[in-house]
Amino acid sequence: MTSRTVDAQLGAEVYFKCENFQRMGAFKFRGAFNALSCLDAEARARGVIAFSSGNHAQAVALSARLLGMASTIVMPEDAPLTKMEATRAYGAHIVTYNRYREDREEIARRLATERGLCVIPPYDHPDVIAGQGTAAMELIKEVGSLDRLYVCLGGGGLLAGSALAAKALAPRCKVYGVEPQAGNDGQQSFRTGSIVRIKVPDTIADGAQTLSLGRYPFEIIRRDVTDVLTVSDPALIAGMRFFAERMKMIVEPTGCLAFAAVRAAGQQLAGQRVGVIVSGGNVDLERFAALISKPAGQAR
Repeated sequence: MTSRTVDAQLGAEVYFKCENFQRMGAFKFRGAFNALSCLDAEARARGVIAFSSGNHAQAVALSARLLGMASTIVMPEDAPLTKMEATRAYGAHIVTYNRYREDREEIARRLATERGLCVIPPYDHPDVIAGQGTAAMELIKEVGSLDRLYVCLGGGGLLAGSALAAKALAPRCKVYGVEPQAGNDGQQSFRTGSIVRIKVPDTIADGAQTLSLGRYPFEIIRRDVTDVLTVSDPALIAGMRFFAERMKMIVEPTGCLAFAAVRAAGQQLAGQRVGVIVSGGNVDLERFAALISKPAGQAR
């Protein structure tokens, strides 16, 4: 999608890859379906387990249903209700945990061992990264070469996959990762050259509340990404409001990360062709309405 308003404000050509219209509402379907499709018959028969705050959960659950597999998802007890209900509706068995006191990966590993399940991580997996990268691949193939590409950053799967796609199809394109200011572990990792782990960040971007980058994504990001930027929660709300009012679509807070960075760049983008990955639209309507109704500058 494009927006004449955005193009006029920035003096640029901006192309939005709207993964909020993807199956199950987010880019995560790409990586999950690719990873599950790569499993052999024995692994498929045993079933899979994943851990996620919501979008990867739905993606694995839907992919498993389409491929005739059983799925178990470890989700935080405070995950958005729409994401939890959708995951359950796709046929997954949900195991909840407290994200502030328990380790989701440890829970998943224990259950995988007990039940013989195959663990499908949300981002730290080559097949997941490859699947996520098809979003940027499709964007570049459709609109042509880009000067810049902005991508949200949580665990790094989408950014790593996008960087690989851009390097292959538009080698002059500068790729930027964008994460919330409260959770800038990716920025710290990128600039120090080693993975930095943080506490659970206090941000409305629940899809980017990761504690650290994955090992596989980090190696790609440090090599192929230009920089990692951060934006505030109020900037995400402003993005949600713009998408709703001017482009008539619902985007979750995490899905606004890349756009918020583009708006912050302003006239620096004049004359350039810019890609923006809108990562997803899975947000409770009550939460969505409450956020976009807040006065400018507020996020709580």
